Amino acid sequence: MTHIALYDLAHARTGDKGNHANISLIAYQDEDFALLVDQVTAEKVAAHFGARRPSQVRRYLLPKLSAMNFVIDNVLDGGVNDSLNLDMHGKSLSFHLLTLQVQKT
Repeated sequence: MTHIALYDLAHARTGDKGNHANISLIAYQDEDFALLVDQVTAEKVAAHFGARRPSQVRRYLLPKLSAMNFVIDNVLDGGVNDSLNLDMHGKSLSFHLLTLQVQKT
């Protein structure tokens, strides 16, 4: 079994609404979707974003698209109008998610 980064299996897009980020994770290959469902849980994503102190992470599965969507609450330092963060829109958060390591046989 080897560890690989998510960016080898999927791509991602980020959106924002206020202080919340919305990250879609889409498998490149349909056959990798089950592995993503098994290993990229809301709890694992919350831990991966732990330094940003999200208050909640919810995962929504989109199996017909081989995708999932994460809603990460209170992760944008107040959002576009309140944050001094250089990335207050959270666009780079999708790449941060793609650095998450998963196990592949």
